Amino acid sequence: MSMLEDVQAQPHQIGDALWRVEAAEVPRRDLPGGLLVCGMGGSAIGGDLAAGAIGPRALRPIRTVRGYLPEPWLAPGTLVLCASYSGATEETLACFDAAGEAGAERVVLTTGGRLAEKAREQGVPVIGVPSGMQPRAAVIYMAVAALECAAACGAADPVTDQIEAAAPVLEGLVEDPEPGRIAEALKGTLPVVYGADVSAAPARRLKNQFNENAKLAAFAGELPEICHNEIEGWSAGLRMAPLSAVLLEPPGLHDRVQRRFDLLAGLLEGEGAPVLRVGARGESSVAHVLSLVMLGDLVTVSLADRLGVDADAIPAIIAFKSAL
Repeated sequence: MSMLEDVQAQPHQIGDALWRVEAAEVPRRDLPGGLLVCGMGGSAIGGDLAAGAIGPRALRPIRTVRGYLPEPWLAPGTLVLCASYSGATEETLACFDAAGEAGAERVVLTTGGRLAEKAREQGVPVIGVPSGMQPRAAVIYMAVAALECAAACGAADPVTDQIEAAAPVLEGLVEDPEPGRIAEALKGTLPVVYGADVSAAPARRLKNQFNENAKLAAFAGELPEICHNEIEGWSAGLRMAPLSAVLLEPPGLHDRVQRRFDLLAGLLEGEGAPVLRVGARGESSVAHVLSLVMLGDLVTVSLADRLGVDADAIPAIIAFKSAL
């Protein structure tokens, strides 16, 4: 399947993802250390998206580590979700071993590879992911697994009903013209994506999708933080590059954060930057997160088509891994 077909299949992946987590029989126990997701790239973003969707309803810490080692204070009372689409990501393999040495509970999320082999040798549950996709196209599987693992370890209350209810919301995006309009407006620019609260993780995801799908340099930031520093660089930045701004604005923001979005849009438009204000879909925070992810994926695939580049290919990443 092409990247576009994989993105359009996201609504149907939700049910499959829930079934795969259930089939893995992840033990349910209240762990004081919460959930730690270890992964890289498209395999790590599920942890960020889950934490964003759960937000202030978290009962225990939910965090993500991108690197060769988990947190130095990792204790046995933590569930560590080691996520690697290929099962061969060296950083995630190292984290799997280190988490085991620390005595932490572990779960693996992968298509197979050495990570699955290690997990089965050591009696660690494996949540299987379907193969044949680019790792970044498996985002629904990564996010749903992280949300369900958060509930399994007591880091959050279950949100399975919200996950299931997000499917028709995503289905409505398949034929929606908005992604194409956004892509056309961004053509010829370098995007800067801003989010806040629920949309902070989708902003990071969208930045990465501009990189991999559309082969563009792109940047991401979070409000209110960027209002204390980054806005100062836009004037000079626009003289050096054709920057554009994508503002991901979910409902229910703190009124002062929403005010900052409004002021930011006016400031950047006054500097001559194209500003795209994008809302989330659905009634729950899970739907807000997943709808922004799918909408962003559709935007970047559409933009890749407009730029004449292959959204599936990642030659620079492959060459870099080969050099390693």
